Amino acid sequence: MTRPKFRQELIDDTLRRMHTVVPGIKASVVVNRDGLLVAAYPPSNDDDYLANPTSSPQVAAMAATLIGLAERTLGRLEQGDLERLLMEGEDGVMVVYPAGRATLAVLVDKDQKIGPVLYAASRTSQDIAEVLAG
Repeated sequence: MTRPKFRQELIDDTLRRMHTVVPGIKASVVVNRDGLLVAAYPPSNDDDYLANPTSSPQVAAMAATLIGLAERTLGRLEQGDLERLLMEGEDGVMVVYPAGRATLAVLVDKDQKIGPVLYAASRTSQDIAEVLAG
């Protein structure tokens, strides 16, 4: 008889699956609305944010800030609910999706095709929202 998985384990499995299915994803984090880290992949206990960007609490805070700002902006401009936030930099891409009571932020290599990443991140954010709702 197998024991039921805790929410944290389900979220960790969901992130791991996304990284396995889509090459080029460097890191992903799930943060709550207050900017606290819920989960990260690859997991790390490092304080070296250059080696693994998800090990920094700043990434969690930035993702929560970005999604809050985007939601307020869209609301103010009467453009509906936020579907995703996409930022492209010289060295990589960050995509942020609402995930129910949380936020999913995904860091991607610049040369990666973005279509598969957007699809996988969208599905992953839906799965995380379901885990958090249940």
